[in-house]
Amino acid sequence: MTNHNKEPRKRFLALDTSTATLGVAVTEDGNILHEINASGERNHSVHLLPIIEEALRASGTTAAMLGGISVGVGPGSYTGTRIAVTAAKTLAWAWKVPVAGISSLHALAWGGLSMGLANPEGSLPVTETGGDGPDWIIPLMDARRGQVYTALFAAAGEEQAPVRLVSDGIRLMTDWVQQLAERLEQASAQGARPRVLWFVGETAQHGSAESLRPLLELGSFRTVPYELEGRWTGLLGEKQLQAGSDDLHSLIPNYTQLSEAEANLRRSSEGSLKPQ
Repeated sequence: MTNHNKEPRKRFLALDTSTATLGVAVTEDGNILHEINASGERNHSVHLLPIIEEALRASGTTAAMLGGISVGVGPGSYTGTRIAVTAAKTLAWAWKVPVAGISSLHALAWGGLSMGLANPEGSLPVTETGGDGPDWIIPLMDARRGQVYTALFAAAGEEQAPVRLVSDGIRLMTDWVQQLAERLEQASAQGARPRVLWFVGETAQHGSAESLRPLLELGSFRTVPYELEGRWTGLLGEKQLQAGSDDLHSLIPNYTQLSEAEANLRRSSEGSLKPQ
């Protein structure tokens, strides 16, 4: 007698290769069944599929048990982000499951906040002039030339995913700090100054007291050096996949700007069209 398994697919696979850390996680009902985070940006393409196989095997998960795949779409490393997105789309097509593209900055914000709240002594207090409003989380990924991939989120704790206040983008850190200062002044005037500003992620270059000087008198800060973990892409993916999936064929990385090679090619093409 054939045993037809008709139970709903409750497990989810998460992938993110947008940073120097390769993150893979298997989740179910908001629980982390298995997670692997491996460093080595130049080797993501080599290690991703073996690590996926290892995570599935270690969690006792088969393709038939998966309800979907979530993938970090960046912004971040151009090559790295493409690796995970391509793998997620290929596996989703082969296994006939939905796929969800997740902001890597959103995952970074949630993970960095969780680490900061769990280890307050490990974060750097810059000033102590916080308010009573929800915490603000500012994820930072270095984008070179004084630029960062960043966004702004708000959260009242780590149990729920941070809520987006400002979209993902690439910004000059000096300009971004000024924009945050203006927002803080507006929030203070409205009686909604955030309790703490969490700068999380690649803070060594962009989270120093000097770079944050315009904010010193406006809010309470913590800077949390943090490397992205696959679990946060997974937890965000669970929520999104329960609400609806992305179109498999149109899902692409969020580059936020042209790659240097593409920019050079465009400049070259535009130059060749100029009248002689």
